[in-house]
Amino acid sequence: MDHNTLSLFAGIGALLLLASVIGRLLKWRAGSAPHAVIDNLNARINAWWVMVLVIGIAFLFGKYGVIVLFYCVSFYALREFMTLTPTRRGDYPALVAAFYVALPVQYLLIAMDWYGLFSIFIPVYLFLFLPILASFGGDTTRFLERASKVQWGLMIAVYCLSSVPALMTLDIPGFEGRNLLLIAWLILVVQISDVLQYVCGKLFGKRKVAPNLSPSKTLEGLLGGVALATLVGALLCWITPFNFWQAALMALTVNAMGFFGGLVMSAIKRDRGVKDWGHMIEGHGGMLDRMDSVCFAAPVFFHFVRYWWA
Repeated sequence: MDHNTLSLFAGIGALLLLASVIGRLLKWRAGSAPHAVIDNLNARINAWWVMVLVIGIAFLFGKYGVIVLFYCVSFYALREFMTLTPTRRGDYPALVAAFYVALPVQYLLIAMDWYGLFSIFIPVYLFLFLPILASFGGDTTRFLERASKVQWGLMIAVYCLSSVPALMTLDIPGFEGRNLLLIAWLILVVQISDVLQYVCGKLFGKRKVAPNLSPSKTLEGLLGGVALATLVGALLCWITPFNFWQAALMALTVNAMGFFGGLVMSAIKRDRGVKDWGHMIEGHGGMLDRMDSVCFAAPVFFHFVRYWWA
């Protein structure tokens, strides 16, 4: 990691340290009795420490460390998605192919810098191949719905999330050897947007954006969180190949996609009758609960950077 990357992680560490101190002070003032909001806040902060540490270790190993990290993220995200979607015995060949063929091959293609194939491997070849495998089982009960679930799970958990390490494959003039910072910028801006939307919603929120999908999301939280996160993204232009205004527009784009991604994933959860995708990350829910906004922001960001800067 270069000096800019280390400086960025040092700044994130300082923010987390401040958040930890505030969380402990709030807990101290609340006394020994359980306090749901404060306890959840401290659990979320502790989880962020762990997540930042894991990302930092992956960054130390460079491109292949990031690829391995997101391979694991995709695996657990895909498992959460498939766990909540009912399957039948006839789906097993397609599920085996999804976990043990599609997932590793997608990340292997990224490691090989084979853009021409990793960009179409899942949305073209796997979208055709998986229903063929499922049809071999001879089970036609809700076949279209079952086949679509496997395809959609692969699209969200593998194809979309693999766009994050795919940023390492881009050759950006004047930005050589610093692609890790693009990944850091994307994750930081999108995740800060989530946090700020939550904070602004709690402080100023009155009008619900989509009460049937996500009752906690408000118009005030959306506008305030996206605006502030866009400003953060613009101020972090020094770690990107963008100028200030380009960084602002890119931040606005990924924040908007992150918000819509959260809505779509909330709709799926409501359809399945659950609040969270899982319980893997304390205070956050499952892997998909933490990465839902990144799923929709990452492929758009990757292709914007590729077509306009690489």
